[in-house]
Amino acid sequence: MERQRLDKWLWHARVVKARTSAAALVEAGHVRINGVREMAPGHSVKVGDVLTIGLDRTVRILKVVGFSERRGDAAAARVLYDDLQNDKQ
Repeated sequence: MERQRLDKWLWHARVVKARTSAAALVEAGHVRINGVREMAPGHSVKVGDVLTIGLDRTVRILKVVGFSERRGDAAAARVLYDDLQNDKQ
């Protein structure tokens, strides 16, 4: 798999609890891909893309490093991204 829908990736990476929440987050303008605001939940993300996500008074900066066919546990979700904020600290 080379690409995946943005809402699906956010859900698989456990950024949100439900795929509908992921779609709503994107549609509300709270997600940027490589610095560009994305409003379409179906937009494709690829390995290397940097996502900036505004969540409940916090911002997460995640680099896409992989994809999953299905949603797994937290450990499986953690291998889908590099957390760029925690890597700098």
